[in-house]
Amino acid sequence: MSIPEITQQLLAAKQEKALSFADLEKILKRDEVWIAAVFYRQASASPEEAKLLVETLGLDPTYIQKLTEFPLKGLGPVVPTDPLIYRFYEIMQVYGMAIKAVIHDKFGDGIMSAIDFTLDVEKESDPKGDRVKVIMSGKFLPYKKW
Repeated sequence: MSIPEITQQLLAAKQEKALSFADLEKILKRDEVWIAAVFYRQASASPEEAKLLVETLGLDPTYIQKLTEFPLKGLGPVVPTDPLIYRFYEIMQVYGMAIKAVIHDKFGDGIMSAIDFTLDVEKESDPKGDRVKVIMSGKFLPYKKW
């Protein structure tokens, strides 16, 4: 998976300023996962959000326009090779049909929106080793009959 040049520049500026995505969340008043999605060009910022981000990172104002462009979303048609990203792919391979069945039991025939959607990542302390807690919340969209 290749990282876009703009992403590399944004990450370098973030590192140079010693900022975390959680720090940027406080400044932009947007969730840290959404901000990371902007960095990786999976989401677009409003002109105001882009301006604040660019100023915070000390980047040239030309980045504002780039961050407001509509991105091409998705990882592509290949199986991801990054181990962490692959685990999410693996989770869907192993549990995808089970998750789908439970959602259908609870809601009926439909899907979970990835547009009207939030995602949070939390660190959960555990004496056997810290755990990653991923919380996804998407609006249920029933299929329509016509």
